Amino acid sequence: MDLNTVLDVCDARRRGPWRPGDAWLGGGTYLFSEPQPRLRRLVDLSGLGWEPFRALPDGSVRISATCTIAQLSRFGRTLDATAAPLFEQCCRAFLASFKIWNMATVGGNLCHALPAGPMISLTAALDGVCSLQAQDGVLRRVRTVDFVTGDGGKDLAEGELLRSVTLPARALRCRTAFRQVSLYGLGRSGALVIGTLDPSDRSLTLTVTAATRRPFRLSFAEPPGASELSGAITSAVADRDWFDDIHGLPEWRRHMTLRLAEQIRRELTLDGGR
Repeated sequence: MDLNTVLDVCDARRRGPWRPGDAWLGGGTYLFSEPQPRLRRLVDLSGLGWEPFRALPDGSVRISATCTIAQLSRFGRTLDATAAPLFEQCCRAFLASFKIWNMATVGGNLCHALPAGPMISLTAALDGVCSLQAQDGVLRRVRTVDFVTGDGGKDLAEGELLRSVTLPARALRCRTAFRQVSLYGLGRSGALVIGTLDPSDRSLTLTVTAATRRPFRLSFAEPPGASELSGAITSAVADRDWFDDIHGLPEWRRHMTLRLAEQIRRELTLDGGR
């Protein structure tokens, strides 16, 4: 889509002071998908040359905000980590063509903050920490589960930039289980649930996205029973937190989340009939 209110596109390396009407431009798959009447200038990040991803010495992984979905998918297939399959599963949860895969970025998906954003699902489930850079260069860190605050809402100040997301080594060592459901075959996610089981202490974490306005991450010191798990979800997610749009009613999303969560509990727990 042509953005007929945009007067200038500038290189982020030589942009000058931040101005009202500015927006960061990564892949642009959201910016160019609908009218943006408030925008006057796009600040292009592509020239910054950020490394898409890096495996750090402590075993954690840092993913650049400008890393594309295609790059992340290839990286996940080569990553030597128990949780590696989750990368591809979340990439495949995109309702997107190969053209979008090669342009859409991890950072853009996070900052768009749609409930069905699968990069939100991935990084929240693996306890990701977002690195945010203010206009004066000061960095602050926020967990993904706290960064996304609602449908389209995020903890991002005016002019602040999502620089990267770091996934800790401990999360990458976890066994994972993934479940996703849509109302129709290739539809947008109506519920997406991810479970992780830590081999060091058998703690279990369940992350609920797509069905809810923001991500919910529930932690259990040991794998819960079926009633404990469903009770924890029902207590954590209030009625107003279940998302309601054309892709699914709140009641259906809640029902499917509970069903998928129980499947995950059984998959990750050796005594699944507990």
